[in-house]
Amino acid sequence: MNNTEVIKGAEPFFFKGSDIGVLVSHGFTGTPQSMRYYGEALHRAGYTVAGPLLKGHGTSPADMAKTTATDWIGSLKEALDQLRPVCKLIFITGLSMGGTLTLYMAGKYPDVFAGAIPINGCIQMESPDMAAMVLDTQSPPFLPGVGNDIKDPNSIELAYDEAPLSAFREAYMLNNVTRDLLPRIQCPTLIMHSREDHVINPSNLRAIAGLVGANRVETLWLENSYHVATIDNDKDFICEQACRFIRSIADR
Repeated sequence: MNNTEVIKGAEPFFFKGSDIGVLVSHGFTGTPQSMRYYGEALHRAGYTVAGPLLKGHGTSPADMAKTTATDWIGSLKEALDQLRPVCKLIFITGLSMGGTLTLYMAGKYPDVFAGAIPINGCIQMESPDMAAMVLDTQSPPFLPGVGNDIKDPNSIELAYDEAPLSAFREAYMLNNVTRDLLPRIQCPTLIMHSREDHVINPSNLRAIAGLVGANRVETLWLENSYHVATIDNDKDFICEQACRFIRSIADR
C-alpha cells in the first residue's frame, strides 16, 4: 500500500437527509470509522451528515507527517462546502482532536454553525512528559499512537499505532489557538466528556465550558466510556443527546 491509499474501513462518508446538516470530525490518528455509528444515527434522525477523512489520516503515519493543522482544518472546510448548498442549518461535532476542531471552526466562523458538540475535546494537554518531547531535537520522529482507549472489549478503533512528532506539535498549536478562539463561539454548545479518559484530561470539560462565549452551554459526563466514546459503551447515549440538542435548535 502506498502512503496515500486509504485503509479499508477508513473512508469518508456522506449521508443525504434533510436540510439540517451535521459536520462530523474524527480525531488525531483516527478515521471516520470511529464516527460512522454516530453519523448513521444522526442520519436516521433525518439529518444530512458529512464525515470527512482528515488529510494525512487513514493512510500511513508517514503520510500524516507531511500534514499540518491547517490541512486538517482544510479537510473540514471541504466537507462544509458539501453541506452548505443543501442545508439551511449546519451543526458541527467531533471526537478528541475532532472536538477541538469543532470548537476551532465554531470560533473561527461564528456565523456559520447553528450548534457545536465537542466530545472529549482538548484545549490543554496537561502532559508534562509530552510537553518535554515536542520541541526536543533529540526526540524520535515517531511516537506511540493514542488510539483504542476504549472500555468496551469488543470495540476496536481504526487508528495509527504510531504518530509523527511533527503532528503532535501541530496538535499542541491547534489546542492553543482554539482556546483563544472560544470566547468567539456564539452558537449553542453541548460539551461531552468521558469521566475516565486516559488520553485527554477530563478537566478539559470545565475549561472549555468556562471560556465558550455562547449564551447556552451544556455539559454532560460520559460515565461508562474511555476516550473513544463514540464507539464505546456510551455511544447510544451520545447519539441520543446530540439528536436532542440539535432538535431543540432546529425545531424552533
